[in-house]
Amino acid sequence: MTTTHPASAAAAADPAAGAAVKAADRAHVFHSWSAQGLIDPPAIAGAEGSYFWDYDGNRYLDFSSQLVNTNIGHQHPKVVAAIQEQAAKLCTLAPGFAVDVRSEAARLIAERTPGDLDKIFFTNGGAEAVENAVRMARLHTGRPKVLSAYRSYHGATAAAINLTGDPRRWPSDTASAGVVHFWGPFRYRSPFHAENEAQECERALAHLDQTIAFEGPQTIAAIVLETVPGTAGIMVPPAGYLAGVREICDRHGIVFILDEVMAGFGRTGRWFAAEHFGVTPDLLTFAKGVNSGYVPLGGVAISAEIAATFDQRPYPGGLTYSGHPLACASAVATINAMAEERIVENADRIGETVIGPALREIAGRHPSVGEVRGMGVFWAVELVKDQETREPLVPYNASGAANAPMGEFAAACKRAGLWPFVNMNRTHVVPPCTVTEAEAKEGLAALDDALTAADAHTTGA
Repeated sequence: MTTTHPASAAAAADPAAGAAVKAADRAHVFHSWSAQGLIDPPAIAGAEGSYFWDYDGNRYLDFSSQLVNTNIGHQHPKVVAAIQEQAAKLCTLAPGFAVDVRSEAARLIAERTPGDLDKIFFTNGGAEAVENAVRMARLHTGRPKVLSAYRSYHGATAAAINLTGDPRRWPSDTASAGVVHFWGPFRYRSPFHAENEAQECERALAHLDQTIAFEGPQTIAAIVLETVPGTAGIMVPPAGYLAGVREICDRHGIVFILDEVMAGFGRTGRWFAAEHFGVTPDLLTFAKGVNSGYVPLGGVAISAEIAATFDQRPYPGGLTYSGHPLACASAVATINAMAEERIVENADRIGETVIGPALREIAGRHPSVGEVRGMGVFWAVELVKDQETREPLVPYNASGAANAPMGEFAAACKRAGLWPFVNMNRTHVVPPCTVTEAEAKEGLAALDDALTAADAHTTGA
């Protein structure tokens, strides 16, 4: 394998090639979540490790991990080689066959999931994983309703988009999908007026318990939660909350589904975020970091009890590319590389000793920073107009001129060679789990400087 080293990105610049890529994109590619005539996607020439670069020679430190999925960084040589070797051996085979690499991927995943989640149903990504987990829960319980949090994102397929709490749900929400939303814990913007984490936990659990009582526990198949909500704000749940949800589910015979699509595979400094909280769900969804998105892959880890439901009864679901050999080969190589190179431990250490301390220092210097929170390489910086009132820097779901302050901040990051993950009034610090101490410090310094653009929009400016 040969790649352009990040340091030589400028030397390899080819603006004419970049212009051709952009022209073809404009002519033929329909982009997700976008007004097609209002976007100008950058043309990317290459990537390696924690960096990617464009055809004009601009290099960016990837503090977004693309969509928080390149956990082992770009172009990891062991994973690239595994895909190449598998392609030479067996490119594809229908899901109905037993394939060595599919079985090995399932074994390696099951080894790392909590409790008895030892059966793996493979999908092409996270949304399909959530879709199938909900289907399994409904068939297992015979109940129609599913509960999920307002501050959440679970995917864009039919059930997953209705489970999603953020505004991307609105255009597709028919109010007939059997989904009920509730408030999860988030003390910085607590709907429960809590004064501390213990109070927030207690009141959030009481709210969930009451929601279930009013909806009818016998009608509820599942509760779906992101273990640590991702795009919605990286709100680490207070101690005892997930255990409390587990108890509520057990009391009412409700299936507990943890969505680890974004939080899993090292992102929080553990293989799965559930390890931080000592909780085992009945179903666990994964994707993204399982192979850093090198080939599309996701799945559902299934408990013994739910798997037994389908021992003699066919499971009514499947995908042409379920457990695709190239995807599974990349997963096997990814998981082995993460173990051998102690990548999960690196994410934990970088979060504890570099990112967390630096963000807390940065917060003390900038009036636009209301709160920093996170773990591992999974952090959010909440930007505000006023630290006392906690008014967000831009309104909820802002666009156009109303979102200009966040646009200015993001532009300042990019000018400094930092590619940020920006959502609403937040920027998320989510570099690859392989990020080095030097790279993390480089990115944090650029973030520190870029925040002056946000400071200009605060009440004291």
